[in-house]
Amino acid sequence: MINNIKRINLNHSFVFFLFCNIISLITFKAKNFSISPLICLFLILVIGVSHGSLDHIKGKRLLKIFDIKNVLFFYVSYILLAIFIILFWVLLPAISLLLFLVVASYHFGKEDSCVGSIIKKKFINLFYLFKGSVVVVAPLFFHTEETLQIFKILGDNLIMTHENFLVSLLFISFIANFFIMQWSNNSGFFLADWVTIFTLNIFFSPLVAFTIYFCFLHSVRHSFGLIYEINKKKFKNGLKK
Repeated sequence: MINNIKRINLNHSFVFFLFCNIISLITFKAKNFSISPLICLFLILVIGVSHGSLDHIKGKRLLKIFDIKNVLFFYVSYILLAIFIILFWVLLPAISLLLFLVVASYHFGKEDSCVGSIIKKKFINLFYLFKGSVVVVAPLFFHTEETLQIFKILGDNLIMTHENFLVSLLFISFIANFFIMQWSNNSGFFLADWVTIFTLNIFFSPLVAFTIYFCFLHSVRHSFGLIYEINKKKFKNGLKK
C-alpha cells in the first residue's frame, strides 16, 4: 500500500503539471480569459477546506499521546484556539499575518513533500519552510500591488516587497526544493511542482493562482495522505470514509 500511495502521488504530480501548463497556455492565448472570484470561493470551500475535515481524527490521536480519554477536551480546545487566533488577529493584525504566512509556508512545504520518502536531514524543517515559501513569494513578485492589497485587507502593511529580496527568496525556495528532491525518491517532481506554482503566478492573479494550487495540488495530495491514514490496506475504503 505504501508503494501504491507513492505511485498515486507521483501520477497526481504529473497530471497537475500538465493541467496547469495547459490552462496557462489557454490564458496566454485568450487574453480576455478570466476566472471569477466566486468560482475561486466555491472551489476553496468545496475542495480546499474539505481536506481539513478530519482534524478530529488527528485530535483523538493527540489525546492518546497525553492519555486523555474525554474527546470533548479536544473539541473545546480546538474552538478556544480558533477564538484566540481571531482575537490575536484583531489586536495585532500585522504580526498575526506574518506568523500565518510563515506557518503556512512550512505547512505547504512539508505536506506537499509526501510524494517521496524523505531522508531525514539536519534542519529539514527549515528546508520545508523555504520550499513552501514560493506559494507566498511568487504572487508578491509577479503581482505585487494586487497581493499587497489583499494583505492590507487582512491588516498588514509591513510585508517586504523589495525586488532583490523577493528574487532571493524565490532562489532559496528553488534550492530547498532541489535538496529535498535529492533526499527523496521523488524523481524530480518537487521541482516540477515549484515550476508549476511559479508558472501559475505568471499567468494568473494571486487569488486564482492560489486557488488552483490549494485545491488541485495541496488539498488533493493532503487528502491522499488522510485516505492512507484511515485505511492503510485499501485505498478505496479510505476514500469512501
